[in-house]
Amino acid sequence: MPEFTDRELRDALGRFATGVTVVTTEGPDGPLGITANSFASVSLDPPLVLWSPARKSRRFPAFEAASHFAVHVLSSGQRHLAERFAGSEQGFIGLEFERGIGEVPLLAGCAARLECRHAAGHDGGDHLIVVGEVLRVEETDLPPLVYWRGGYHEPTLG
Repeated sequence: MPEFTDRELRDALGRFATGVTVVTTEGPDGPLGITANSFASVSLDPPLVLWSPARKSRRFPAFEAASHFAVHVLSSGQRHLAERFAGSEQGFIGLEFERGIGEVPLLAGCAARLECRHAAGHDGGDHLIVVGEVLRVEETDLPPLVYWRGGYHEPTLG
């Protein structure tokens, strides 16, 4: 039995600063996006990354079934996108985007963007661990948006 509460665990994990991503795919009813900070590099050879959507998300079935997805590492000026895709019904309504590999919707102005093919899915408790093979990468010199202690932060670099 754990010797901590759910709140204590969340607070401890919140001390680890993470980048903020929006993961996108083409769902059965059109483009979908979801904000995720559960993103990590797995391997350079072969090029693999992972992210973990919550099973309780309304968008979970589409991401679980997706053959392709894109991970957008948000830049410091894109907090509005993080908030928009964190749970808003707005989604892609009125938002400009282009299409990538597998017809995945791609957002502009990110610090980095990785287009991926679904390689594997693993049980992760109340989340699914999705492993993607990276097929295309783009990067910029823009500073990233950071999530730390329950809030967004825009670091100053230099």
